[in-house]
Amino acid sequence: MYVSDWMTSKVFTVEPDDYLSDALSLMKEKNIKHVPVVKGNRLKGLISDRDIKEYCPSKATSLDIYELHYLLAKTKIRELMTTKVLTTTPDSPVEEAAMNMLDLNIGCLPVLDDGALAGIISDKDIFRALVDITGVRHGGHRVCVTIEDRGGSIKEVADLIRKHNFRLQGILTSYEGVKDGFRRVVIRTKGKGDFSKLKAAMEETFRTCEIRKG
Repeated sequence: MYVSDWMTSKVFTVEPDDYLSDALSLMKEKNIKHVPVVKGNRLKGLISDRDIKEYCPSKATSLDIYELHYLLAKTKIRELMTTKVLTTTPDSPVEEAAMNMLDLNIGCLPVLDDGALAGIISDKDIFRALVDITGVRHGGHRVCVTIEDRGGSIKEVADLIRKHNFRLQGILTSYEGVKDGFRRVVIRTKGKGDFSKLKAAMEETFRTCEIRKG
């Protein structure tokens, strides 16, 4: 799955010479936290609610509320926007985008296609991807097992689930937190099989197994 599958393509933007009050009003109206700053559809920077919050207190200490509103209406976005912006592309894997956002502690990545702004992917989009990929919104039982890291081991788990008249709704796998030579697999089931028999068969077959009824 790629960034293009999850990004928001309808992007609300501002320009460098717009005023801070314009960006603030846009964020409140659209309920967004990040706004790309563009000129001619070319990315020039990014402004976030954090930038505005950090800027305002530093100026507000000696200003009353009317002076603060005046400041917001007279300060241009170019004065505090972030100009060194990490970006991604529509054909980048969505997991790479998520990793970069996590590692660099940033809330979004503007998406550039041949240099032009094509969309934006935010932490909210990443959450949506996780929800959709796992299938949690559609219910089903959750099977979590630790298995040997060898060819066919995931198929063995899947076949056992199918044997008890369930289908597979989502599969995730990870090497984090397990011994070398093993992997953790989380499968969400679909269908109306026999949960009790599935649970008994899983616990008999796999040493480390957790099954949660959906």
